[in-house]
Amino acid sequence: MNERKLYPSDLSDEQWSLIEPVITAWKDRHRSVSGHQGAYDMREIVNAILYQGRTGCQWAYLPHDLPPKSATYYYFAAWRDEGTDQVIHELLRCRVRERARR
Repeated sequence: MNERKLYPSDLSDEQWSLIEPVITAWKDRHRSVSGHQGAYDMREIVNAILYQGRTGCQWAYLPHDLPPKSATYYYFAAWRDEGTDQVIHELLRCRVRERARR
C-alpha cells in the first residue's frame, strides 16, 4: 500500500488477507489480451469501493489519493456482474459470525 493517510473505511490487513486470494484468482481469469496488468494496487481499488460505499459520494468525487473513478468503477461493476462481490461479502460475513460464535 502507498503512503497515504488511512480512511476509516479501508480494509484491515486481516480483511485483505481473506479477500486477496479471491481478487488474485479473478485477475488471473481476466488477463488482458495485451498483457497489461493494471496500474493500480488491487487493495487500493477495494479501498476506493469501500470509501464510495461508506460515504455515498459520487464516483467522480473519490479523493485524489485513491484510484480514479474509471478504474474503481470498472472493477466494481465487473465484480458485481460476476458475483465476486458476493463471494467477498460471504467470506467477511463468515469471519464475523465465527468470531461471534454463531
